[in-house]
Amino acid sequence: MSLTLRVRRPRRRHVALLASAVSVVALLGASAPPAPLGIGDRLFPHLGNPGYDVASYDLSFTYPGRNDKPLQAVTTIDAWTTADLNSLNLDFAHGKVESVEVDGRSAAFASAGEDLVVTPDRPLRQDSWTRITVKHTSDPVAAKGQDGGWVRTTDGLAMANQADAAHLVFPCNDHPSDKAMFTFHVTAPNGYTVVANGIPTGSARVGRQTTWTYRTEHPMATELAQVSIGRSAVLHRKGPHGLPVRDVVPAADTKALEPWLAKTPDQIAWLESKVGPYPFETYGVLMAQAATGFELETQTLSLFEKNLFTEPAYPKWYIESIMVHELSHQWFGDSVSPRVWSDVWLNEGHATWYEALYAEEKGKQPMINRMKAAYGASDRWRAAGGPPARPKVPDPGQKISIFRPSIYDGAALALYALRQEIGRPAFERLERIWVQQHRDDTATTADFVRLASAVANRDLTGFFDAWLYGAKTPPMPGHPDWKQVAAPAKQSKK
Repeated sequence: MSLTLRVRRPRRRHVALLASAVSVVALLGASAPPAPLGIGDRLFPHLGNPGYDVASYDLSFTYPGRNDKPLQAVTTIDAWTTADLNSLNLDFAHGKVESVEVDGRSAAFASAGEDLVVTPDRPLRQDSWTRITVKHTSDPVAAKGQDGGWVRTTDGLAMANQADAAHLVFPCNDHPSDKAMFTFHVTAPNGYTVVANGIPTGSARVGRQTTWTYRTEHPMATELAQVSIGRSAVLHRKGPHGLPVRDVVPAADTKALEPWLAKTPDQIAWLESKVGPYPFETYGVLMAQAATGFELETQTLSLFEKNLFTEPAYPKWYIESIMVHELSHQWFGDSVSPRVWSDVWLNEGHATWYEALYAEEKGKQPMINRMKAAYGASDRWRAAGGPPARPKVPDPGQKISIFRPSIYDGAALALYALRQEIGRPAFERLERIWVQQHRDDTATTADFVRLASAVANRDLTGFFDAWLYGAKTPPMPGHPDWKQVAAPAKQSKK
């Protein structure tokens, strides 16, 4: 995710570890009233649900031709149970549930907080496959106090589900620790174009409507799902090694935006030279006519505000570096996803690092200047938002507020310190091994510390404890003269 604000398998064990604090009684108690559950994430304690591991989602949406009316939807979840269950919870908070089936049989359901509690007519046994089918609506008009989910554009819809908003669109296990395969079927009036994560597997026109189908070839976290519905053009080109690159832009703006889109293949090649092969089946840029205030690394189809590319005040190098930021996330955050949300620095710190490195190599913007400025502000960032690997809990009603400077430039600063500490060759080797070792999976800060220590051939636990968890910023290796800079004094109003 880019919050610059224009100034800037088996996975079951992972879920089980997070869910260890959840009472078994809560899973098995048939007489207990419906209650929201969670897997104990420090930042989002009610996100995710214990007792099962999702293998795949099959999502069907019918767009009515207006982006202020609910979509009709069917969500089908295939999952593997990790406990005996009399009931199970799904995250879902912004739509009307019409019916639920479990393994083809009607099931009872009730809402509890932001959960949908499903009670099948017979218990589900541990280590068995189950299919949950929910018929529901999906409302694109945000409720008060809700962030994310559907984004209403001038010509349709897109998605922005980070960090915890996928369940405002469809029922799911809305936590990055439970990645799954996705299939999308989206029906829209003729004249609209639909694009989603993954690759197209066909379209069917019936009367005045067309149904578009897309499927991922790699597992994906729910927060990375993307569906674009609009009066769009889809532009195709080849990336490195013949990689299919497809971009989605407003049809009327294709000529003006093409110079920016043409940069993507070379940007992919540049990142491959740094960290290894691109990890997915396709890539592209979705330029939405919407005011989001951020860009977002939705898997294989990154979301951008169109105005980023048409605002003349932004330097060319800046726009290109933001494109690289979201592209970097395809490796860091999408392919290798955070096990818990406190590990989000692994996403944003790395994306900011490669954004800055690209600006240095291609835009003649020395990284050392950016890092020195970040060092000067680091203590203030830590005080306001927490250290990089222990961000403060989100502000009430502003769950996106975990995305503070400490996990962007503050985390990139820690990576700079690491490169200073272990040397450039070891750092570059670490980066390549990291994305290869954890491809299509989740990982933690502890995993990164262990790998870095192995690559450096010495224990770096103390180094990382100070840089990732300390209330104060440690001295920068190789730059003992770098100091913290006091915040500028506020001018009094006259």
